[in-house]
Amino acid sequence: MAYEEYGDGPHAVVALHGWFGSAREWRTLHPHLDGAAFRYVFPDYRGYGARLDEPGEHTLAEAAADVLALADSLGLERFSLVGHSMGGAVMQRVLADAPHRVRAMVGISPVPAGGVPFDDQAWALFSGAADDRANRRVIVDMTTGNRLSGVWLDAVVDRSWRNSTPAAVAGYLRAWARTDFHTEVAGSPVEVKVIVGEHDPALGPDVMEATFRQWYPHCELEVLSNAGHYAIDETPVALATSVERFLANR
Repeated sequence: MAYEEYGDGPHAVVALHGWFGSAREWRTLHPHLDGAAFRYVFPDYRGYGARLDEPGEHTLAEAAADVLALADSLGLERFSLVGHSMGGAVMQRVLADAPHRVRAMVGISPVPAGGVPFDDQAWALFSGAADDRANRRVIVDMTTGNRLSGVWLDAVVDRSWRNSTPAAVAGYLRAWARTDFHTEVAGSPVEVKVIVGEHDPALGPDVMEATFRQWYPHCELEVLSNAGHYAIDETPVALATSVERFLANR
């Protein structure tokens, strides 16, 4: 399984990218991470990044199995999980499949384990993003509050387009939007932090209160100022600080 890595600290952290991301999307955070305290591993899913040509079913179960296989290959018996957007659903699938291996979890605008409801218009927009760059741009713009530079929007779309296949984007949309396994993780004692941007209309604090905060007894919520759905790009220093402050105590 292809992955990038940063740091060599004693606390292993597997960071899972979002629907329009790849392992390289985390590079914005690298300069702000404590590599002496943490060892970060950033895998690609099948059909993304360095695994563009690798076939797969593009399901949460498959992605989680690949994460656990990678952890095995690296000798990581226990590790924390960080998941952005779709990666938040993948990290919860890993927890469901191997709860004894997860130290703590941090979701960054994470997709809940109950999926995401769409009306017909929204589903047409999102499902069309597999083959249409313009749809991807509209989605990125909308989920960051229609407030950011067109140059940045184009860059996000371009990276996404070059680092994912249409089949993977289409398959994973069905996986994260229409898969409900929340009963498998509800009540888990793992400590969780969810971080959302104040300008994210899709996966904001109300959604987290109704999902993560109901399912995980030890869950805290933080709303980042001046961020939407892509805090990794929008507020990297604040995000890295928030993630590591939480994980350092676990």
